[in-house]
Amino acid sequence: MKILFLINDAPYGTEKFYNACRLAITIQKEHAEVDINIFLMADSVTGALTNQNTPQGYYNIERMLKSIISKGGKVKLCGGCIDARGLASLEFIEGCIRSNMSELAQWSVEADKVFTF
Repeated sequence: MKILFLINDAPYGTEKFYNACRLAITIQKEHAEVDINIFLMADSVTGALTNQNTPQGYYNIERMLKSIISKGGKVKLCGGCIDARGLASLEFIEGCIRSNMSELAQWSVEADKVFTF
C-alpha cells in the first residue's frame, strides 16, 4: 500500500504538520510494509529547512521528517512554493527533494490513500 501525505500548513503555529508526521511515524512503526510519501506545499516547505531550534519538550518537525526518511519514507517539496518564499538558496534536510506538480500528480495517481493536512 502507498499513502500520500499532502501538507500545506506551516510547521509551527498549528499542529497540522505535527499531526501528519505523527500519523506517518505511527504507520511506519506499526505497518512497515506501507510506503509513505510526503509532499510539502505552500508554507509547509519551511518544515524541511535544517537547523530548526525549538524549545525543550516542544515537537521538532526537522527531527520528525528525518525519522520518516530514515525508515524509507520519501519527502518532496514544491519547487514553485520554495521559489515564491525566497528559500531556494537555503539548506534543506537531507533526503527532502525539490519537486514539481507533475511528480505530485504521479504520486497522487499511484497512492492508495491520500491524507491532506
